[in-house]
Amino acid sequence: MANAPDRFELFLLGEGEKKVTEEADTRIPSSSIFTFNKEDHTLGNLLRSRLLQSQHVKFAGYKVPHPLVSKFELRIQTDGTLSPRAALMQCCKDLVNDLSILSREFTKEFELRKMVGDGAKADEKKDDKRSGQ
Repeated sequence: MANAPDRFELFLLGEGEKKVTEEADTRIPSSSIFTFNKEDHTLGNLLRSRLLQSQHVKFAGYKVPHPLVSKFELRIQTDGTLSPRAALMQCCKDLVNDLSILSREFTKEFELRKMVGDGAKADEKKDDKRSGQ
């Protein structure tokens, strides 16, 4: 595609470019807009869905301003007991915890299946020797 940026531009930050910026939304109380540079729907939807699980978050939504620009804007409104920044920080900590649990459980299941598979192969070899093959 002629208009598409180079692939490295989709994830490498430019000189002086910040990963995340916050802008307070003056129209709505306890609300901020966070701009994530060099990210896409994957992180946007993950953060949005996790934020909505918090009892202090009244609204969380994101938009990608243009499909060829790798950034998204995340709007967070809280009930006032927690700042939008604090809600986002807690969300990130929860996601890191969830992903570490997922990694640990996946590794455990993978290793168990490998052991079961190795055991089944050993049993097949024993059966083959007994049957004379």
